[in-house]
Amino acid sequence: MNSRTLLSALGLVAVALVAWELRWVLLVFFGAVVIGVALDVPITLVRRLLPLNRPSTLLLVLTVVILLGLKVGDLLLPELSVQGQELTRLIPAMLNQLSDSAAALQLNGIEQQIASWATWDKVQPIGMQVLGLAGGAANSTLQVVLMILLAVLLALDPRSHQRLVVAVTPSFYRQRMQELLHNCREALGGWLAGMTLSAVAVFLSTWAGLALLKVPLALLSALVCGLLTFVPTVGPTVATLLPVAVALTQSPTLALQVLVLRLVLQNAEAFLLTPILLSRTVNLLPTVALMAQLCLGTILGLPGVLLALPLVVVLQVVCSQILVEDIMDRWQTAGSTLQPGREGEGSR
Repeated sequence: MNSRTLLSALGLVAVALVAWELRWVLLVFFGAVVIGVALDVPITLVRRLLPLNRPSTLLLVLTVVILLGLKVGDLLLPELSVQGQELTRLIPAMLNQLSDSAAALQLNGIEQQIASWATWDKVQPIGMQVLGLAGGAANSTLQVVLMILLAVLLALDPRSHQRLVVAVTPSFYRQRMQELLHNCREALGGWLAGMTLSAVAVFLSTWAGLALLKVPLALLSALVCGLLTFVPTVGPTVATLLPVAVALTQSPTLALQVLVLRLVLQNAEAFLLTPILLSRTVNLLPTVALMAQLCLGTILGLPGVLLALPLVVVLQVVCSQILVEDIMDRWQTAGSTLQPGREGEGSR
């Protein structure tokens, strides 16, 4: 190993160590990029329809988003508050029902353990611990605020930031870098738009289905199901537990009906709606998505789980264009050009 190779290896190790120390800063920055792309999608659509410059369009989009958020919050928050209080009241009843189900299945150990939890005196300390963790969330709130501010700045002038990235790229690769940034933005924007529409469809259909079945906490359960749509593979399964548990407090038959409803909606979203919405962007393999969520969740916790899939979307585009097209395909071409020479030597 020569000195140049050794220095390159040491440089890569140093960069990796610095990235590890700054992982939370990089997480905030990437979250800002995701939010910035989410803002850029409606900005691009509005500018195609109206003769507005980017700052005016950004202000218009932010105003519409804030007004819609306030209107939706005004409509849903009172009902969600009532259903949240009802959920705290139903938790002991759900635990009692689970205990009875365990007893029916002759799972005595589990029955006794659940029964020991099925009192408010046992549930309340757990809630206090959760509130204690939430009380220390000031740092997370600050990170979210910084993320939003960075996202607004990125959406205000994305071309300048793109030129900055291209400027630090070697001259022979700058044209390729511009194409790569454009393709990453298109893929990420398409994924965000598709998943948002899918989450809204899941929320509305679940709300309607639970309301027709007269399941308590229909709005709260539907909102959880819609939000967890952004966490494929694991999210929809976890989201199903809440409406099924609530329905179980009414009757096992109602719980079975809710389970069937969620299975139908979940499979329709996974195998019909999402592939149609994401047909023009990247299609993530479930194994890749799950491994990304596990890895980033282990390293960064819940923020890592939430940002795992957008990161995989970008990495998939980067790998397909750099690793496959620029490296692997050229190796294959080199091998094919050498093959005739080898055959000629063999003929001699």
